[in-house]
Amino acid sequence: MSSSNITAPTPQNTPLNHAPITSGLSRPTVAAISEDAEGEEAEAGLSGSAVAGALQSMVTSRLGSLVGASSGYVESLPDDVKRSVEALKGIQTEQDALLNKFKWEALELERKYNALQQPLYDRRKAIITGAAAPKEEEVKKGAELFKEEDEDYKESVVEGEAGPSAIPSFWLNALRTHPGLMELITERDEEALKWLTDIRVVNLPLKDTDEEIKKLVSIPEESASSPGYSLLFYFNAAENPYFSNDVLVKTYFYQPTVDDLGDWIYDKAIGTKIDWKEEDMDLTREWEVKRQRNKSTNRTRLVRKAKPTQSFFNFFDPPLPPNADEAQTEEEAEAMEEIDERLEIDYQIGEDIKEKVVPRAIDYFTGKALAFDDYSESEDEDDYETEASDEDDDDDDDDDLPSRRRPAKKGGKGAGSNVNPEECKQQ
Repeated sequence: MSSSNITAPTPQNTPLNHAPITSGLSRPTVAAISEDAEGEEAEAGLSGSAVAGALQSMVTSRLGSLVGASSGYVESLPDDVKRSVEALKGIQTEQDALLNKFKWEALELERKYNALQQPLYDRRKAIITGAAAPKEEEVKKGAELFKEEDEDYKESVVEGEAGPSAIPSFWLNALRTHPGLMELITERDEEALKWLTDIRVVNLPLKDTDEEIKKLVSIPEESASSPGYSLLFYFNAAENPYFSNDVLVKTYFYQPTVDDLGDWIYDKAIGTKIDWKEEDMDLTREWEVKRQRNKSTNRTRLVRKAKPTQSFFNFFDPPLPPNADEAQTEEEAEAMEEIDERLEIDYQIGEDIKEKVVPRAIDYFTGKALAFDDYSESEDEDDYETEASDEDDDDDDDDDLPSRRRPAKKGGKGAGSNVNPEECKQQ
């Protein structure tokens, strides 16, 4: 993607592919099948795709059955050789201990440089909110970078003395540029996220010097020494009509030791309870209005019932990790798999906000981050021609379009939002 083609993202031009939420295992490959061989298979009643599918299923089944199982090779070795293998296993434990120590020291280094960036984040917030005017050297440096990225870029020209000028909905636009967050933020959420003034990252465990942060971040006693981080979302509570919280916090905890690959292991996450100013302002619920008839008197009434709905603010109420050791029915196992998927997405979204959106908020606001992170299409669609097909009779039918993952359906106002509250009994 050339820099000249980059535009600020909107729900219309933001790429629809997902954020890299998981990195799955590479699938076994099957050698290409010649046309002659494919024809022979077709005569035998088995298509090329069916062969590939059968091979894929067989390989996956074999691999799945071997995971965690002993091959028996070590057990078959002579005792003197097995003793050497055992020694290597013992040495590995010392390597693991050093790796774990390295991760803790790296965490302290990350904390150090996060602290060094705080003055820059303070300056960024002051410009975004209009509390301070940009300095001439800041503007000049930024304009030069914009010209490097786009030779046709026209820098700003302000007559007279330039004062402070707030950037409306800066964080809303930065967040919804991220493909994963774009699918979480509904139209209703956007009205509340307009009042988001800043996002900060705090490294855990907290230090004794973090007195102000301790007032904002609630850490359970059993997790006081756990590694992790908190995301602090600052809002203009005085103007925000949705909730009264000045700060919403999402905290992720890791287990104290790393895994075999040297990565932190997710433990749990907790979030702030949102104090919605009014019942109808709760963006995580929709109201359903039903008519009920009294069996005895035959009188009717309208009843409002709340039901959960998609919202970015569900991010602050993460599911608890399921206990895999408990006995479970097939339905319970499926429910646990669904929770695991939600946790994985929640964890990845938190990591992306911490590692990408917060430190590079301006690039997400302008859309440049889509090129940095390779979220955009890797190949230009103009390089391809659409071949006509006898089966494609209806050009307007969405089923005839290439399969693409579409954004989640935007949430509108809940049912019953225009109903007179006096006519309804709430349950």
